[in-house]
Amino acid sequence: MEIKGKFLKALPAQTGQGRSGEWKKQGFVIELEGTYPKKVHFQVWNDKVNVDGLVTGAPVNVFFDPESREFQDKWYTDLTAWRVDVDTAVNSIAPEPSSLPNPEPFPGPSTGSMDEQPKDDLPF
Repeated sequence: MEIKGKFLKALPAQTGQGRSGEWKKQGFVIELEGTYPKKVHFQVWNDKVNVDGLVTGAPVNVFFDPESREFQDKWYTDLTAWRVDVDTAVNSIAPEPSSLPNPEPFPGPSTGSMDEQPKDDLPF
């Protein structure tokens, strides 16, 4: 799956020892765009993705696999990222604020009276 958002922060890395050797896990958080922005936590395992080099506020595309598991009648969901790309297309498409045209002023309410308007302005 793929999701786009704004990189917020990288969380501290965790390490440990397992049956197959040493492992490393690191989490990071992005914020989704929209009227009501949502924050989403992802994790990366070992050295598949280096999130320490990402800049706060950078637009990113995150490729991930969701996985849920049950433990004592409770469900837990992990979003494991396997690729994170900085979305450079967002910055190249957005116009510079100085290049935007000045908006036309919105016409205010009419100062005329009701008698000045035509009586037969109904479409039927």
